Amino acid sequence: MERVARINETGGPEVIEFVALELGAPGPGEVQVRHAACGLNFIDVYYRSGLYPQPLPGRLGLEAAGTIEAVGAGVTDLQVGDRVAYGWGPLGAYATARNLPASTVVRLPRRITFDTAAAMMLQGLTAQYLLRRTYRVQPGDTLLFHAAAGGVGLIVCQWAKALGATVIGTVGSEDKAALAKAHGCDHVINYRHENVAARVRELTEGRGVPVVYDGVGKDTFESSLDSLARFGLMVSFGNASGPVPPFALTELTRRGSLYITRPSLMHYIELRADLEAMAAELFEVVGSGQVRIDVRQRYALSDVAQAHRDLEARRTTGSTILIP
Repeated sequence: MERVARINETGGPEVIEFVALELGAPGPGEVQVRHAACGLNFIDVYYRSGLYPQPLPGRLGLEAAGTIEAVGAGVTDLQVGDRVAYGWGPLGAYATARNLPASTVVRLPRRITFDTAAAMMLQGLTAQYLLRRTYRVQPGDTLLFHAAAGGVGLIVCQWAKALGATVIGTVGSEDKAALAKAHGCDHVINYRHENVAARVRELTEGRGVPVVYDGVGKDTFESSLDSLARFGLMVSFGNASGPVPPFALTELTRRGSLYITRPSLMHYIELRADLEAMAAELFEVVGSGQVRIDVRQRYALSDVAQAHRDLEARRTTGSTILIP
């Protein structure tokens, strides 16, 4: 019997329960993966709370790493014993083992551990599309990244520096400021004590930045727009503080003919060839040491409710994993 996290209703962390389920053989086109580590991400909170709806009873978790124990009919490019990882669903990664489509997993290079993979697939592929596809960062660019001490933020800071960019990051404490700086953030703004947009203008000699990456949402939206240079791009990729309220499109005109986008990893990896290419680039920057994945919290899978509480209270930094 396998242990699987389930929610029968949406709400706080207390709605998460574990049930014992018999895991059958994988179906056609599926693989069975024994999880060695599972990832924790803020999107998991959105599904638990109901911000992102799913049929109930539902499951949680989009990311894990482990070993293939069985393959279904028609699966020819993966085999039993392969080390694999995934970070994009389907929902149900909070489990000791599971069956899932073979098209969603990628082989894991030996030089990358299961813990590292579980901590980086969703966040690392998010960083990849933000920096290389939504806005292709070039040497000499200056960018603003909110929540620079978070899991995606620490990857972006390192990766952007490797690309030759200058990184301005926002944080909420001095400890987080030190952490962001240690991971390549050139200028750190404590949003609790400083005006973010004013400080960005100061650092850029009044120009603003060509791109802002904002996974916080409601609390940072105005400062993000105010930090952009003419024709700058606002990349809103998350809602950690709540969804962005409706706004008039004329606000983009008033601030300098700005652009805004709300991208999703799921669209970037819809084609298998794109997924494999993005994962290969992520594995390369991590395997080469240009990007170090900072696993700063580990919880037992059974303690996932507490992990959610800590994540929502912003008591976590870097990446967090769950150990089955």
